[in-house]
Amino acid sequence: MSGHGFHVHGPHDHEVEHAVKHGGDNFTSRMAVLTAILSTIGALFGYLGGHAQNAALLYKNEAAIQKTAASNQWNYYQAKSSKQNIAELSVTLTSGEAQEKFREAVERYKKEKEDIKAAAEKLEAAAREADRASELEMHVHERWALAMTLLQIAISLSAIALLTRKRWMVGAVFAPTAIGLAVGLMAWLHL
Repeated sequence: MSGHGFHVHGPHDHEVEHAVKHGGDNFTSRMAVLTAILSTIGALFGYLGGHAQNAALLYKNEAAIQKTAASNQWNYYQAKSSKQNIAELSVTLTSGEAQEKFREAVERYKKEKEDIKAAAEKLEAAAREADRASELEMHVHERWALAMTLLQIAISLSAIALLTRKRWMVGAVFAPTAIGLAVGLMAWLHL
């Protein structure tokens, strides 16, 4: 618009002005609302997918921590086994009080190894459980991602329907929408 009152409308401005003056187009309004709803649901699916992915990473990190702790316990177990072996050799090479002292050490190492082994196995079980939880969350994340992708396809199809003004294209919008919502429900139910 110039300073002299001369105003030039673009094609879009004309359509908007026409829609405001004449009540708009029902088809356009419905497609706009449908697109907004699909976008909102898609945003929710994206958020939930990101949450599931973060949970999977946290569980995977927990599994790594538990595996490291289990490895440390197994190293400790191995050290006790080495000490036990040395004590057993010392029983053979000594006699008297020294031999009895080494026999007691052998028994002590056996008992300590049992406790260490139990702790290591418990840590390994915790690592397996964290790995399982991580895999489940990644599966859920993949469901959310697929659901969101299907809704994005539906949004694209609704834009095509709106631009081409082909009413039959609206039917093509509902197929990916329905499948996307079904996949989103599966993700919600952890299926």
